[in-house]
Amino acid sequence: MAFSYTNTKGKTYFLHGRMTTLKGGGERMIYFFAGEVKDGALDAVPDGYMVSETKSGLPVLKKAS
Repeated sequence: MAFSYTNTKGKTYFLHGRMTTLKGGGERMIYFFAGEVKDGALDAVPDGYMVSETKSGLPVLKKAS
């Protein structure tokens, strides 16, 4: 089951992750929220991260302090 987050406006978003190749040739995992479950949906927030919300209501991942 994909991790879901419901923002203050009542809209539900689902967490996804994807490996991306950087310009220098390295690879990095990017995380993003989408309105529906697609390929790459994650079951939980990665260790060391927490969900935060922008002023417009979009969820984002931030490093936990």
